[in-house]
Amino acid sequence: MPDIPFGFALPGGQPPDPNDPAQMQQFMSQLQHLLSAPGSGPVNWDLARQVAASQLAAAGDPAVSPFERNAVEDALRIADLWLEPATSWPSGIRSSVAWNRNEWIFKTLDVWRKLCDPVASRMVGAMGDLVPPEARAQLGPMQSMVATLGGALFGGQLGQALGSLAAEVLSAGDIGLPLGPAGTAALIPANIKAYGEGLELPEDEVRLYVALREAAHQRLFQHVPWLRGHVLTAVENYAAGIRVNREAIEEAMGRVDPTDPESMQAIALEGIFTPEDTPAQKVSLARLETVLALVEGWVCHVVDSAAGDRLPNVVRLGEAFRRRRAAGGPAEQTFAALVGLELRPRRLREATVLWAALTEQRGIAGRDAIWGHPDLLPSEDDFAAPETFAATGSDLDEELATFDFSAPGAPEEPTPGEDDSKS
Repeated sequence: MPDIPFGFALPGGQPPDPNDPAQMQQFMSQLQHLLSAPGSGPVNWDLARQVAASQLAAAGDPAVSPFERNAVEDALRIADLWLEPATSWPSGIRSSVAWNRNEWIFKTLDVWRKLCDPVASRMVGAMGDLVPPEARAQLGPMQSMVATLGGALFGGQLGQALGSLAAEVLSAGDIGLPLGPAGTAALIPANIKAYGEGLELPEDEVRLYVALREAAHQRLFQHVPWLRGHVLTAVENYAAGIRVNREAIEEAMGRVDPTDPESMQAIALEGIFTPEDTPAQKVSLARLETVLALVEGWVCHVVDSAAGDRLPNVVRLGEAFRRRRAAGGPAEQTFAALVGLELRPRRLREATVLWAALTEQRGIAGRDAIWGHPDLLPSEDDFAAPETFAATGSDLDEELATFDFSAPGAPEEPTPGEDDSKS
């Protein structure tokens, strides 16, 4: 008879015999105990939250003090005032908050669920396919438990990745995606303090620069209604082309011992997912990288313009943030290895130059009018010739007057936390 897959074993190290009901019952009882954490779907998100919270508790998650809360509110208020002459849109902030690291995870988890579930479901499906066809009928309930095991494994790994990210991100919009509730500008004081110490710059100056970036993100996503759906759809389309490395799954699962829960924590699922090298996937990747670069390039240009001579170290801060976003931190790299998604705007510098050229040629209002519809946005090819794109069709008023804005660029996404059934 075929061996039980994944290397599961009874006490003593021997795999259970599929023909021995007693051994199978004992084996499945152990597995059920191992997978007792609640959760459904391709990712056990309850387990992910628990793992992330445990990781943050071990590393430290300082509570936000009243002083820090007031400092964040003041910084965001000043940032909004400075942005007024630098953009054509009013404030996009409905509430200003200071989060600790756990709050960042809790408030952004709905969007992570939307982005990660489709990728995780393919891993769970691949795990089920590893069971030999001739053994599936004999395993019976084991089949459904494979999916539960996959959800637990992926939930634990995602929890570790999100816990690491939570210790690095500086604000709700720090990695360029609309992760938090719409209209909520949020900074993470503990991470801002640590980042400022690394740069050897005053904490209040770093905080204000981060506030400018967060406030700029809020203006962009609040006043460009199609952008949230456009960005998330670009991520989803790219994720749809990620394939599962079945050999990596089989190797990882071979190290699981249901009698030793710590064996699950020792599994590294990095490298399970790899992008498909197909023309369609290359187009999806280019579209994702372009939209991320355009968002981040606009934010960088607007923030540096708004800060001007107001911040003594604005040039140093701007360069540090561009390098940070282009390279990604250790946690971002871990996340990319785990789910196959790299959220880095690779062409950030070219996009920043392009928005500067548009401002010079068309003014602030003309530059921001480009966000009126996704079809008006620069393409990847335009990054190579920003001056040409800025000068072409400079009579934008006539172009916009005849443009069909009724054609949506992408379906709008519900605000994170909303009940999808209301849509």
